[in-house]
Amino acid sequence: MFKSLNSLSTSLILRGLLAVAVGIIALAWPQVTVLALVIVFAVYAFIAAGLQAMRAFSSHAAGPVAGHLLLGLVDLAAGVIALAWPGPTALVLVLLVGAWATAIGLVEIFAGFRAGEPAGTRALFFLSGLVSIAFGIVLFARPDMGAVALALLFGLFNLVHGSWALALGIELRRTRKTLHSAVRETDLADTKPSPVHAPFRRPVHQ
Repeated sequence: MFKSLNSLSTSLILRGLLAVAVGIIALAWPQVTVLALVIVFAVYAFIAAGLQAMRAFSSHAAGPVAGHLLLGLVDLAAGVIALAWPGPTALVLVLLVGAWATAIGLVEIFAGFRAGEPAGTRALFFLSGLVSIAFGIVLFARPDMGAVALALLFGLFNLVHGSWALALGIELRRTRKTLHSAVRETDLADTKPSPVHAPFRRPVHQ
């Protein structure tokens, strides 16, 4: 249990830091070009795929492994498509990011229904999946937005999603330390030797 919590918290903290960094870059680049946004998105997708693979190989149950591997494959595919496109237009990039966000959201919700993860982790999958699907729907509803508008939306999405993942990862790490300390104290109390009773002596009658 402690290993699973440690892996989950580490994955959330790293993904949160990555998302916040990408969000800041996207928001701080007011005149971003389509090519630059493609590179930022592809790098983000590749690193996110690596984090999902790391989380998958640290899980022991088949359900979490399949869910994280599927998420990693979606991230990897989105990054490859973005880099393989020679010169995408803003419309193509909006549709690509929208399809990626929707696919990620659907896979996360599907992974939330799989057994093998704690209830808190399943709730995280559900909520994160709904946020990603909502982001994808917004992009599909406005496919004619330019690169600057897409960068702003992508930056805000990553700031919110990253801050939330970072805070949850830190909280899970604190919970793990608290549980570990409590279990350790219980184990020490159980292994503490019981007091040795003096042998019973019958009274000597005068």
